[in-house]
Amino acid sequence: MTTIYYPLAWCCRTALTALLLAGLTPAHAQPAPKNPKPVPSKTAHEPDRADSLALRKLFDEALLRGESYDNLRYLTGTIGARLSGSPQAQQAVEWAKATMEKAGFDRVYLQEVMVPHWVRGAKERGEIVGNKDKGIKVPVCALGGSVGTNGKLKAGVVEVHSLDEVKKLPEAAVKGKFVFYNRPFNDALIEPGLAYGGAVDQRALGAIEAAKRGAVGALVRSMTSARDDNPHTGAMRYAENVPKVPGAALSTNAANQLSQLLKANPELQFELELECVTLPDEKSYNVVGEIKGTKFPQEIITVGGHLDSWDLAQGAHDDGTGVVQSMEALRLLRAAGFKPERTVRAVLFMNEENGVRGGNEYARLASQNKETHLAAIESDGGGFTPRGFNVEAEPGVVSSLAKWAPLLRPYHAADITVGHAGTDIEPLRAAVHPKALIGYDCDSQRYFDLHHSAADTFDKVNRRELELGGASMASLIYLLSKYGL
Repeated sequence: MTTIYYPLAWCCRTALTALLLAGLTPAHAQPAPKNPKPVPSKTAHEPDRADSLALRKLFDEALLRGESYDNLRYLTGTIGARLSGSPQAQQAVEWAKATMEKAGFDRVYLQEVMVPHWVRGAKERGEIVGNKDKGIKVPVCALGGSVGTNGKLKAGVVEVHSLDEVKKLPEAAVKGKFVFYNRPFNDALIEPGLAYGGAVDQRALGAIEAAKRGAVGALVRSMTSARDDNPHTGAMRYAENVPKVPGAALSTNAANQLSQLLKANPELQFELELECVTLPDEKSYNVVGEIKGTKFPQEIITVGGHLDSWDLAQGAHDDGTGVVQSMEALRLLRAAGFKPERTVRAVLFMNEENGVRGGNEYARLASQNKETHLAAIESDGGGFTPRGFNVEAEPGVVSSLAKWAPLLRPYHAADITVGHAGTDIEPLRAAVHPKALIGYDCDSQRYFDLHHSAADTFDKVNRRELELGGASMASLIYLLSKYGL
């Protein structure tokens, strides 16, 4: 077991050493052997006392003088929602570049990328229509990338719980109707991310399968366990040679209500009105800040989050927290007086939410420039209490990273396990073959209550949790830069 030295323990240890040097050795102590056995040398990945003190310095800087929270306040409050192609996304690019330049990084620059420009429109309305045209208005929102309804669209509803169920229904049961996908999260799963993964196919592909069978649109239960009136948006897809029909999310309360009313009256109808439209692609940018390595500048460690967000709220947890933590990780290293041995980049990716074009462009340029990427870290799971890191790497690399867990344990960030690292850094795998893709992992139990909804606002972020996350990422970067993989 590797010993970790906390500040108080280190003071006691120093005092004991002073007593021994002063000749106050206990009478029963045995003299040192004349020929002591050699002490095995420490391997390259095993931490030492200096590392423990270095991490404490990073966390002190973050908790006492951290800048993540104030940066997030500006990003979410002054700029707000930052959907790709929007004026707010461009404002975020300019702000991020200026912020990293002010922090004094060695180099700050932009990477141009063309991104989709989808606009939600002013009007979103959903209504359950029963006998004698009596209506009940329910909360809805367009799914990202949806076409509009071209006025009011009213039709019958068929409820399903999977894409396969749509394929198996008789054509007459689907044609001319809305397909209502009502598969909820599996709340028996401990990790909400697994529940999200088990339900999200109906949002992504539901309109395609509905249109193949002649449906006029897709209604999708929001991707959350929360029982409330907040509909959750998110990307949907269309396919070539399949008609494009509108897709909308219903809040979980609205989905439960529609399901209950359908059981009582299968002939009821739903009226949907959306004004969303897709405009021509816009020019945008990834924002990159860099500290050059002192010994191995050709080896690169990337840390990043995505600068864009959905348009219903402020994009605080998704992914404003990842943006400010990534910038803060580099600032913490500089403020603590550390000079990374390997080059460290903070990359703020554009267009993760509805295209991943920023992540793809960053990987393409890395390949074109024949760069060597040691590792890439992404924060895109919210700014909650740290737990550790998810790793995509060979088993030997995962084991090497796990040797640093004792150093991270005092800060509750020691859970280093195999798992999904991140969407924006994934393209690097094929492009430049980094030794590890790493995802910052924090407590996710509340994340999908807010994700892609109007509830994702600055007031839902806790300062200490946010600053601890940035320091956890800075700590891992410090160790990667010092020891490599």
